[in-house]
Amino acid sequence: MASEELARKLQRRLQREEAEEGGPQPAPGAATAPEPEPEPPARAPTASADAELSAQLSRRLDINEGAARPRRCKVFHPYTEFPEFSRRLVKDLENMFKLYDAGRDGFIDLMELKLMMEKLGAPQTHLGLKSMIKEVDEDFDGKLSFREFLLIFHKAAAGELQEDSGLMALAKLSEINVALEGVKGAKDFFEAKVQALSSASKFEAELKAEQDERKQEEEKRKLRQAAFQELKATFST
Repeated sequence: MASEELARKLQRRLQREEAEEGGPQPAPGAATAPEPEPEPPARAPTASADAELSAQLSRRLDINEGAARPRRCKVFHPYTEFPEFSRRLVKDLENMFKLYDAGRDGFIDLMELKLMMEKLGAPQTHLGLKSMIKEVDEDFDGKLSFREFLLIFHKAAAGELQEDSGLMALAKLSEINVALEGVKGAKDFFEAKVQALSSASKFEAELKAEQDERKQEEEKRKLRQAAFQELKATFST
């Protein structure tokens, strides 16, 4: 009996000590769980990751200071985002963009820009081409979308490009060569940078002019058909 009472006292004492120390202690001779292996140290970011992060932070500062436009996730509407451009000019630049978009993927990549600058008579180095794209590359994908292509001409008209830059050469030479290829409208690009008309009234006026032009063409076609039928009737009698 004395031994049983002594065992109970020892058991209660051990329980109190375990409670005070914050948890049960492993019994002598019991197997202990292996300690977890230390995690490998995180790898240092690569130079490219540092450069990309720096570019994104720099762009965010430019946006906050009003020196850059924020990227848009909505559908791109060139007539509302670039109200200083006429409908005809936007269509002319779109035709030019499609002309050099050899891959037909809706973008002008570095190689296509290289061929474009060579055809315009202003070849650029590899670094020069990358610098041209970077200046208007809003989504950092390394190629030009149609919106970014229009941004080149917007910056040129606003005087935001350096005179000896590749983008300024593109804007100036495009003005000449587009006109020579028969695409009308771009010739007067630098002569009418900003119009006093509001974008809404300007859009409606140009749309009405296009409708009137189509109507005149249709009337001329009907007159030619009537004249042909009259001539045909004369020979038939």
